[in-house]
Amino acid sequence: MTEHRVDTGSAHSARIYDYILGGDDHYPADREAGDAMCREWPALPVHMRANRDFMHRAVRYLAREAGIRQFLDIGTGIPTSPNLHEIAQGAAPGARVVYVDNDPLVLALSRRLLSGTPEGRTVYVEADMRDPAAVLGAPGFRDTLDLSEPVALTVIAIVHFMLDEHDAVGIVRRLLEPLPSGSCLAMSVGTADFAPDEVGRVAREYAARGMPMRLRTHAEAAEFFAGLDLAEPGVVQVHKWRPNRTDGTESGGESIRDEDIAMYGAVARKP
Repeated sequence: MTEHRVDTGSAHSARIYDYILGGDDHYPADREAGDAMCREWPALPVHMRANRDFMHRAVRYLAREAGIRQFLDIGTGIPTSPNLHEIAQGAAPGARVVYVDNDPLVLALSRRLLSGTPEGRTVYVEADMRDPAAVLGAPGFRDTLDLSEPVALTVIAIVHFMLDEHDAVGIVRRLLEPLPSGSCLAMSVGTADFAPDEVGRVAREYAARGMPMRLRTHAEAAEFFAGLDLAEPGVVQVHKWRPNRTDGTESGGESIRDEDIAMYGAVARKP
């Protein structure tokens, strides 16, 4: 059996995200990196919370309005609560969720990912999204999801860590390919369109710690959804995607400045 070691001496993107969101799964290197990034762009916590809120709203939409009962979450990261399965199964207790990540840290914390409802099912698959065949061929995927019924593919805040040579658009399309008509894609895609100087400095902080980024324009973000039917309002900054003005845990959208958000988000249906 392969031994998985968690490197606590170097900053890690998922732990930085967890730290800025107020989670508990981080180490001094992550806190140092997060603090340095926030000095470069003080709006970074607002941006990260808005991305998390987008994931919550998108999953609720998929479960409640689109009627999706199966979820394939790519690049799961640290299971900061409430995580995707909690949102999906809160709306539809019988929902089935497959989490996919190749990170030893996520593997170490995977028990928290598996505490779903008795009616539903929650599974963790260790695989790299850059190898779609490994994801789609994993026993946990095949045993959990019924490909005769629609599946929601969720790719949240991960493709900005995929460079041009990784062909992120091609990878997402290969993951979508076996999913039946009526399946959906929900994504958030990093951008520097609204605060190029500040976001550029944050990107340099990540790169200095071995985490280079590829930030995308609106047109590049829209490429992920080519051939799909976009739900309103289309590809927009995450705080503008169906903002929830009644739920106090969500941002609501009104008080967030565009220049404080560096992520596009959208949900689309496969014809």
